[in-house]
Order: sequence, then C-alpha cells, then structure tokens
Amino acid sequence: MSQSLPPVAELAALDAAGLDAAIAGADRPFVARGLVADWPLVQAAQRSARDARAHLLAHARDRDFAVSMGSPQSGGRLFYDADMQMNFRMGHGRLDKIFAGFDAAENRAEVPTVYLASIDIEQFFDGLSSANPIPLSARDAIASIWIGTPTRIAAHNDFPDNLACCAVGKRRFTLFPPDQFRNLYLGPIDNTPAGRAVSMVDLAAPDLAAYPRFAQALSTALVADLEPGDALYIPSLWYHHVEASAPFNVLVNYWWRDSPRFLGQPQNALNHAILAIRDLPEEQREIWRAMFEHYVFSGGAEAAEHIPDAAQGVLAPFDAQSAGRMHAFLLRSFSQ
Repeated sequence: MSQSLPPVAELAALDAAGLDAAIAGADRPFVARGLVADWPLVQAAQRSARDARAHLLAHARDRDFAVSMGSPQSGGRLFYDADMQMNFRMGHGRLDKIFAGFDAAENRAEVPTVYLASIDIEQFFDGLSSANPIPLSARDAIASIWIGTPTRIAAHNDFPDNLACCAVGKRRFTLFPPDQFRNLYLGPIDNTPAGRAVSMVDLAAPDLAAYPRFAQALSTALVADLEPGDALYIPSLWYHHVEASAPFNVLVNYWWRDSPRFLGQPQNALNHAILAIRDLPEEQREIWRAMFEHYVFSGGAEAAEHIPDAAQGVLAPFDAQSAGRMHAFLLRSFSQ
C-alpha cells in the first residue's frame, strides 16, 4: 500500500507511574518508545537473532509448542486460500527443534512462513516474565509471545486492552477505530485464522473495486512502526493489521480487561444472537432490538427499578457469585 498514513501518537521515557497514567487516560493508541529496551531479550536481539533464540530457549519448558506453517509463496500472509480454507497448516514440536529450523534457514533467500502465535508465557516458559518485567501496575494481564519469520496478519480486533512490546525484529501496526468494522469487510466469524474475524482486504494491495468502503476505513487509519524495545498500546476493540518484517521476529503482548473476568465474552453473546434472532421475521427482530436496548444497552436501570432489590436476579449488577449462577443457567439452557 503506497498511501501514507498518519502516525500513532508517541510517548517516551515512561516509568511505571507514567505508563499507568497514560493507559488510564487513553482512548486511542499510543507508542511508548523504548519502554522495554532494557529487557535481556531485547539486549540479546541487539547482538543477534541467535542470541535472542538462546535467551528464549533458556526459559522454555519441555513441552510441545503449536506452530503455524505456510508456503514461501504465501509471502508471510496467514490467511484464507481460494476455497476459504486456511493457507497454512498446524504442527507441534519442541522449541529447540523449531528454532533449529530458523538457524538452518537464516541465510536462505526464500523460506517457509513459520509462526508461533499467542503462546501463553506462563504455561510455556519458566522465568521469562520475571527476567523481562513490564510495569503494568495492578492490572491482571495475560502475557503472550508471538515468534516467527516475516508475517502479515489481517486486520482484526480483540476485546481486551493490549500492550504489544516489540522484542526482536520490526513490527508495523496499521490501526483502525472500532466503528470501522463495516468498512473493513470482515470475513466469517466461525471460520477464522485465529479466533477473530479478519478483514478480507489485502492491505498491501487493496482492491477498492471489490471493497469500495475500505477507502473510508483508510481515511481513519493510523500507523505505528516499532523497533526492538518499543511498545504499542491498543485500546479494546481497535482493529489492527500487523506486519513483521525481519527474518526473525518476537512480540510480547499483555491483555487485560477493565471489566471483571467473571463477566461473559461479548463475542459469545453476538454469536448466540445471530443464531437465535437474526433469521426471525422482521417484526419480531424489531421487538428484540427494543428489548436489548431496554435490558442491555441502556444499562438496564429502568428494567429493574420497579423490582425489589433482593428479587432483581440477573437484572441487578453482577458479582462473581451471581455471574457464576448465570453461567450455569446458560450452560443448562444451551444443552437442552
């Protein structure tokens, strides 16, 4: 894509308190330059990709890692093929064996795409997080690591807030506000490369004849180029296309949500609404639209105000116990 896009706002020299304040006050992405530049992993990468791999291997647990593998002809784009099936295959192996493949391919002009995506750090590494700490205050974050050859990941969004730290190689993020979902031409939600619906538009060569509204999405887009040690804050539901361009790339990211984890996943509610409501007659859909507004999108205060507090049930604000009862109720209803 030749169009020049405006950059994401940048902050520098953030300490723990500064990062906490920046995240707390942010409703748009920002880049924190050099936030994790002192990580041993980043320092190892400055010496060589092999040193970075050695640092990761020193902490890797003795278990199989999931790995996605694509052909050299894919150009690193992990996506659909012409039949809307995945253009990559999945495998498993010990990290030392996978990294041996990186070593062997280091000087080749054409290599297969190899991608270890969203690997849970605590489950698959011992002491890696403590060796490479992040100042995220009291946020209850899930840490994941992404390792691979050059890759292009189609624009998608995530429900949690996200702090993405470039540790090895280079990353370019192209970001779109949450309200651009119509203009991104999202693919199917039940057949996805990695669990989230992705834009069908190839950002490297947008076909505006096939996807004309993508031009409007581009008018809202921002770009962030990350070097090792830089971090990018991505607020909840912002769409992001991610391109890793070095022969060996490592990203560490942290996900958290401001709402309690005992609350449900909105995507599951959307999926169930598609099943239960979308194909109803129009007049019934309109009634359900009004009921969703009354019970959900308005905040639900009017729906509960005439009922005694002790009898409001799920109309009352949730705590862990009442959310657990609701989860159990839903599981029973889904099995019937």
